[in-house]
Amino acid sequence: MPLLYARPGWAVLTVLVLALALVPLSPLAARPASAVPGDPLTGSGAVTRSVLTAADLTRGTATGTVTNDAFALPAAAAAPTHTFEGTLTLNGVATARGFSTVKDTYDYADTAALKHLPPVSIDLVQNGSHVIPAVRGLQITGSAYWNLIVEGGRAWNENGDGGRTRASLPFALVERNANCVHNGLLTFLFDDSKISQVRYQITHETCAYFQFDMWGQVDATYSRHTVTGDTDLKNAYAAEVADRIPTKPISALSTDYPNAGIDTSAFGSGITASALSTYGVSYGGVNYVGACKTRQGAYPYCNQMVLPSFSLAKTMFAGIVLMRLTQVYGSSVPSQLIRDWVSEADTSAWTGVTFQDTANMATGNYSSSGFESDESGSGMTAFFDAEAYGPKMTAALAFPHSAAPGTKWVYHSSDTFVLARAMQNYLVSKAGAGSDIYRWIRDQVLVPLHLSPNVLTTERTGNSATGQPFGGYGLFYTQDDIAKVSRFLNADGGKIGGVQMLDPTMLADAMQQNPANRGITTPADTTGKTYHYQYGLWARQFTSADNPVFTSPVYVPFMSGFGGITAAMLPNGATYYYFSDNNEFGWSAAAAQAYKLPATGGGDRGGGTCTAGQLLGNGGFETGTASPWTADDKVVSNKRGKCRTAANGWPGSTASAPRTPTGSHGR
Repeated sequence: MPLLYARPGWAVLTVLVLALALVPLSPLAARPASAVPGDPLTGSGAVTRSVLTAADLTRGTATGTVTNDAFALPAAAAAPTHTFEGTLTLNGVATARGFSTVKDTYDYADTAALKHLPPVSIDLVQNGSHVIPAVRGLQITGSAYWNLIVEGGRAWNENGDGGRTRASLPFALVERNANCVHNGLLTFLFDDSKISQVRYQITHETCAYFQFDMWGQVDATYSRHTVTGDTDLKNAYAAEVADRIPTKPISALSTDYPNAGIDTSAFGSGITASALSTYGVSYGGVNYVGACKTRQGAYPYCNQMVLPSFSLAKTMFAGIVLMRLTQVYGSSVPSQLIRDWVSEADTSAWTGVTFQDTANMATGNYSSSGFESDESGSGMTAFFDAEAYGPKMTAALAFPHSAAPGTKWVYHSSDTFVLARAMQNYLVSKAGAGSDIYRWIRDQVLVPLHLSPNVLTTERTGNSATGQPFGGYGLFYTQDDIAKVSRFLNADGGKIGGVQMLDPTMLADAMQQNPANRGITTPADTTGKTYHYQYGLWARQFTSADNPVFTSPVYVPFMSGFGGITAAMLPNGATYYYFSDNNEFGWSAAAAQAYKLPATGGGDRGGGTCTAGQLLGNGGFETGTASPWTADDKVVSNKRGKCRTAANGWPGSTASAPRTPTGSHGR
């Protein structure tokens, strides 16, 4: 459910400076880099262009935003004849700019320095047609307002560019001490020594309270030099692209599974179209994705659009960390007392409160027991506004003791911050001084999952790379990241390469596979619905009253975040996710359609039927010349969602044996 986010209390500075720290440079011996999948480009370069032409980028001005197609790799793009390596610096961004407010709940635009880019200087290398930032993930800039994420872009030749190579890059501005993301694009021309002006624009965000268009065209400097570790950067990016889950358009679900009767129009429904950043269904080793829409058309780097976590981090950071600590250090971890590991919590209010209670939003410390009342109250505003560790922890611990631990659910993002600090100190006691809880889970789980560099950093106190991680928000994803983490929790059962990474009992409970432990029940929300909550995961029960496809009650665990973000993990192994920012959480119609898909390794029941290629035939009788099998209640049929897949160990897979039903999925 939504994390109600407060206005950050930033101080106004008269000068906004952004400078990415560059590591000392030293030339490396030349060695070949692995090609990025999809290279080389084979177009003729015969591109018809009327927007952002070579003349526009050489001596034009920006009078407004333009179609995003002007920043996109065209179908006829030819392989680049020039290679960019060195430092790109944008000049004069404070004056050469435009800004138009779309939504500004807290009057942010009254601050002039928020309305333009700060100076930007970034190191880039190029691998074939791919332009790669040397520094990936969240960049702490020192700015009073904006941090930065720069993603990989493309370089290509067009016949009308006078022999120069054209490049474009996706980037995102991230609000300091907040999780909102504003996605943009930039483009320029270059050769072996010179660069044109740089055109940039921002026409999209996932942010419920601050929405704007920003644009400009500025002079730029190209400092050509060898970037330290350039070959490693190129190889890492090639591996990153190769490791992405294959994608198809969302419409392909109905053609790939024609017997399931899926209405793909349900996906993305219930959300205001202009507020929908992206959506998709991860299933069967494919990420079926919807478009990434902006106010100037489709975002040309949809698979690299930066998406904020908000409260998805309560699952994807805090919940996963607690389950991993338990798997590594034993079953006593969830029962550890918060006051033993957070010195500031050594008060009577936190007597008896465990890690598990805190992960379940059941500390017993609250002001109001109404559904998310505290989350939208003044106490939480003080917590969100605080940037330094001391004031943030003080605000987190300020709620009065009102109930016995473990007995009452009250949603607090601040509680997850306390839990993150407790787990940090517990880890230090086990792994030694210098241990960092986020870097630990990064290396233990996130890197082996081949997540994007966006996920390998997090927001922290003090706007510092060494502060305390927020825990309950402050992460950044791509579509691919959401699909991989959901698959890890759902279809893969917390395993990576067959190795159990998360405590299986805790994960089964959180994923609603144990009917004896559904988790703590929430109060009714504004629509009268109640939910279950456990280890940072919500759960909702669906019945035939919701949709006839649910022939018996089904519990669907899901992650949820502020503004309108959901990742619902169906027991048939499918995940439906969407990111939006109009405070809309309607996904039941989409869940019903996703449930029609045949079951994979993620569960025993699905509402649909198998594809012809997945049906279990009768072994040697595949020719059809022998008598068909007769059926009894022990035979698997295509009416129960039992299909031959690589996940469930049946013919054609690498698994050793079929999975057996567990918990409520066998009913």
